[in-house]
Amino acid sequence: MASSSENPENTESFLRKRRGNPLVPESLSHDSCSETAQDEDKTNYEKKVCVSPQTGTYWLTRIALLRAIAFIYFVAFTVAYDQNKQLIGGKGLMPCQDYLRSVKRYVGGKIGGAALAYTPSLLWLMDWTDMDANLDGIALAGMALSGFVLVMGSANMIIMGTLWILYHSIVNVGQLWYSFGWESQLLETGFLGIFLCPLWSLSQMPRLSPPSLISIWTFRWLIVRIMLGAGLIKIRGDRCWTDLTCMDYHYETQPVPNPVSYYMHHSPWWIHRFETLSNHFIELVVPFFTFMGRRMCLVNGVLQILFQAVLIISGNLSFLNWLTIVPSLACFDDAALAFLFRRSGAARQTLLKIQSEDTAGHTPPATKGVLIRRVLSVSLGLLIAYLSVPVVMNLLSSRQVMNTSFDPLRIVNTYGAFGSITKERTEVVFQGTMSVNHTGEEVIWEEYEFLCKPGALDRRPCLISPYHYRLDWLMWFAALQTYEQSEWVIHIAGRLLANDSTVLSLMAHNPFQDREKPRWIRGEHFRYKFTRPGSVGAAQGKWWIRKRIGPYFPPVNLDGLRNYFQSRNWPLPHTH
Repeated sequence: MASSSENPENTESFLRKRRGNPLVPESLSHDSCSETAQDEDKTNYEKKVCVSPQTGTYWLTRIALLRAIAFIYFVAFTVAYDQNKQLIGGKGLMPCQDYLRSVKRYVGGKIGGAALAYTPSLLWLMDWTDMDANLDGIALAGMALSGFVLVMGSANMIIMGTLWILYHSIVNVGQLWYSFGWESQLLETGFLGIFLCPLWSLSQMPRLSPPSLISIWTFRWLIVRIMLGAGLIKIRGDRCWTDLTCMDYHYETQPVPNPVSYYMHHSPWWIHRFETLSNHFIELVVPFFTFMGRRMCLVNGVLQILFQAVLIISGNLSFLNWLTIVPSLACFDDAALAFLFRRSGAARQTLLKIQSEDTAGHTPPATKGVLIRRVLSVSLGLLIAYLSVPVVMNLLSSRQVMNTSFDPLRIVNTYGAFGSITKERTEVVFQGTMSVNHTGEEVIWEEYEFLCKPGALDRRPCLISPYHYRLDWLMWFAALQTYEQSEWVIHIAGRLLANDSTVLSLMAHNPFQDREKPRWIRGEHFRYKFTRPGSVGAAQGKWWIRKRIGPYFPPVNLDGLRNYFQSRNWPLPHTH
């Protein structure tokens, strides 16, 4: 560009045009760069003017939300593909076709509206003779669609609706293995994601389909409910949350600790008190920042994400904490999230163009599709408001329940976590022997190892989040109950007696690999504690010490389990 000394008249004319350009309003802050010249007191100088995204729009927020939702879907469908056959497949521990048959009998023996309303799932419409293929097909389709959205950063209502239906189809037949609160949370988050998108377009920045402010607020309302539910259930559920001692136990007794849990457990007592106070502040106070204007809403988003990051680092809580980050992203507008996008990237440049046109009053006229989207957004807001009534009543109730759905499609749910903290860690350890007689001191019992939960004392805690080993997690609950309350534990024992490959694929170590099948299996109950850094056990490479509590279930063999299995309509292991 010529300087003003070279052609002052042309430069002044250029500046007048530049300042008067309606597509670059003065209200924009600086980011997108062009060089201008200015003449002042015969002194020429150049300066760089940069235009950055305005506040109050959510085009980039939508891209971030869609990618985040797609990432969680991808993880969830991957877990389903890896584990569904063993858990709910044709030869799984709880075959879903048996569950569907029981529902069919319950609703009158027909596959119709009543069956679909009771258990919404595409599996009703599929051939049940190869349920493993059905489950794999649903999971693979979900992985493919979510992977597409994750890479492209764009989606339409059809893709997001399909993902929601596919995951519903798995969760609703998953029985015990899908009974966790984060399944409903993913379904609710995925449902809200449907209304972020245009109906057909796959453009990242579809000009006629701006993100609805109502849709953004439904995500904000979700994070508010999640955190308040978690905070209220704590102060109502366990005294240690009010006397600030819960964190003395949490890292050691959580379902699946990771290596960092070991070190955080041994933090000084005052750090644990600070952690508990911080937890109450983040869950009971910070959510209200959402309603206090843009800056406080941003503070809420930052604090919630940092809080979830700490939880991710300190334990293997499945994809729960990753999922809870998703609605927190709705606290940020385009100006706040612009740093995530390349300055010269297409998304950011398109955003600047759209904001410039809107500021100049050059917004495209509303089409029929735009009006339909507005009606859908208003309808979504009214639906969420209506379905939130029982959820809010539950939050206000002294008898609050957590992780509960009040509608069959799990559109609006109540949440909570760790309403009570176990003070001691107990584990069920499966042991087998090839001895003909299970009594006597000469009997050698060999231990099975699960993929992630504590077992061998010198095995380092695993680090798997956001992945999730469903059997390991349920074994944590089983150790808090009796085998009569968790009969599926005996089902596993029977499968181990037969060296069943389906169940063994869910375990890390089979002591009878390439050997004869064990004749007896028993369950032993142990109390586990972290070793103390610097102790003799830690010096020997042990992460845990344990003390036997007693038998969890007595030694069993296949002959002894025959009647037990038949009474529960379980197939005998040796017939597989």
